[in-house]
Amino acid sequence: KGETGTTVVFASSFIRTETSDTGEAVEHDIPFLKAYTVFNAEQIAGLDARFHQLAAVQDPLVRIGHADRFFANTGALIRHGGSTAYYAPVRDHIQMPAFEAFRDAASYVAILSHELTHWTAAPHRLDRDLSRYAKDQSERAREELIAELGSCFLCADLGIVPELAPRPDHASYLAAWLKVLSGDKRAIFVAAGHAQRAVSYLHYLQPDQIDDGEAA
Repeated sequence: KGETGTTVVFASSFIRTETSDTGEAVEHDIPFLKAYTVFNAEQIAGLDARFHQLAAVQDPLVRIGHADRFFANTGALIRHGGSTAYYAPVRDHIQMPAFEAFRDAASYVAILSHELTHWTAAPHRLDRDLSRYAKDQSERAREELIAELGSCFLCADLGIVPELAPRPDHASYLAAWLKVLSGDKRAIFVAAGHAQRAVSYLHYLQPDQIDDGEAA
């Protein structure tokens, strides 16, 4: 009582089937948003003790084993070196700075998850069109939004909560995203759909059997 909650929004869609003038069944993907008010465990009285257990503090530069195995299972060619992370479509490889260059292991996982989402766009994978990525700022913003959402989804699946340091390109990314989102009300749903398909594809590449205790 007396606490203030935080609003979170659940975004999804459902399929509605309608009959066309020619009598054919046509499926429409209808997006929707639903808002919830949530509270931190510290704001709630009477919760079980398990809600107040703190995670063990680990060395931030100790590699996260189950995440490394997840990335390895995708079969993506991941190279390390330099100071920039990117996906190179022509050579179909991901370039990452050395692991030690990141502030912690979770940050490394978040950035690699972002680049892996780009990697899924290749024609022989999910076939997202990247041909205008370098020429069209709007198309670049849309793909970057997909990759960032994919990173968020995959980190959540892996049970990792990164705290990324601000980067010089964050402001330009946000400005581009805001421009796209303000001009297209469906853009966030489309991006989230592509991101979810990318993450589902990465899960599809994993072995059928996962050891007990590992995040899916």
